[in-house]
Amino acid sequence: MPYVAQFTPETLTRADVDASRGPLVLEFGTPWCGWCSGAQPHVRAAFEQAGAAVPHVKVEDGPGRPLGRSFKVKLWPTLVFLRDGVEVERLVRPRSADDVAAALQRIA
Repeated sequence: MPYVAQFTPETLTRADVDASRGPLVLEFGTPWCGWCSGAQPHVRAAFEQAGAAVPHVKVEDGPGRPLGRSFKVKLWPTLVFLRDGVEVERLVRPRSADDVAAALQRIA
């Protein structure tokens, strides 16, 4: 079965993220963003390679969205790689599956 991540409801808070345990990837963007759509093959390939080991949450971002502002997101897509609620790495507009896969290995 191919890997599919959906945008999460707006109920996810920074406190939820900070309290998370283990690896977690937050992907900030929007469904209509061209850069986001262009990065999806790379993101999908890296997560398919990693299997279900790392949760991936897509967060719809924009003005007034507190979670994106708390991470100081400026460009989409921005992938924030966390371990136990702490940011370990960040990729902005990833250009290859290898970049995403390498970051996934650092938090797994």
